[in-house]
Amino acid sequence: MNTEVIQDIAQAEEGTSLWQDAWVRLRKNHLAVLGLVVLLFMIVIALLTPWIAPYAYDAQNLDLGATPPSAAHWLGTDVFGRDLLTQIMYGGRISLAVGFIATSVALLIGVSWGAIAGYVGGRTDAIMMRLVDILYALPFMIFIVLLMVVFGRNVILLFLAIGAVEWLTMARIMRGQMQSLRQQEFVEAAVSLGLPPATIIRRHLVPNALGPIIVYTTLTIPSVMLLEAFLSFLGLGIQPPQTSWGLLISYGAETMEEYPWLLIYPGLTLTITLFSLNFLGDGLRDALDVRGSKD
Repeated sequence: MNTEVIQDIAQAEEGTSLWQDAWVRLRKNHLAVLGLVVLLFMIVIALLTPWIAPYAYDAQNLDLGATPPSAAHWLGTDVFGRDLLTQIMYGGRISLAVGFIATSVALLIGVSWGAIAGYVGGRTDAIMMRLVDILYALPFMIFIVLLMVVFGRNVILLFLAIGAVEWLTMARIMRGQMQSLRQQEFVEAAVSLGLPPATIIRRHLVPNALGPIIVYTTLTIPSVMLLEAFLSFLGLGIQPPQTSWGLLISYGAETMEEYPWLLIYPGLTLTITLFSLNFLGDGLRDALDVRGSKD
């Protein structure tokens, strides 16, 4: 008998948890695994950038100017003679930070809002979700631009502004999860024991909705990074002397006819990262879909 079959039988006899089954299914999805590897690689490079970058962040050589890729500068230099690889590595720190921190803000607001609305129900649910509908109707890009104009441009505000407009979908997802979970027996048992609603939501309901939360997180990070790139492209995001992939793409677009490498390499880096996150998100969605795994 095949060794893998024997292992599967032994595993079935021992019993596995939902997360173990999900990990096994995720490993079979080669695109998702590739996306995870690439994402981890990008994160490690971003964390180690100050120590492994080939040049100093602020190193300029005006006499050198913009030069194509060479042995000294693998991805070339920009119009100020700055090493493009170094700029991309430092830009990745900002772009990835925006993606993860702004998504965390969105999750904190969206999970809390949706969980309360879905569990309490009734008039509270109606009022809270109507407010979500109203906010959905507003052009969120204008909201972000207004925040930038009123409070100034800085990285922290950018994190909060993007996170503050990305929580609406998560709120709807969590509301639906809470409405289905609150009828379960373990919730009724918790209520009968006299546990307060806040404790039931925090300790029993939210942990049982981690699957959709994780999937939504991996799908939100690329959209947040793309939004930051778009804002930086318009001049409303990261400002010099800081840089991001979006800002580098903006500079590259202005000189793409004369110096195409200034657009190609930052754009390619952002594209690869976004694809990796989407592949991982799709893989996690399939891996955590218990009904789909039984088909």
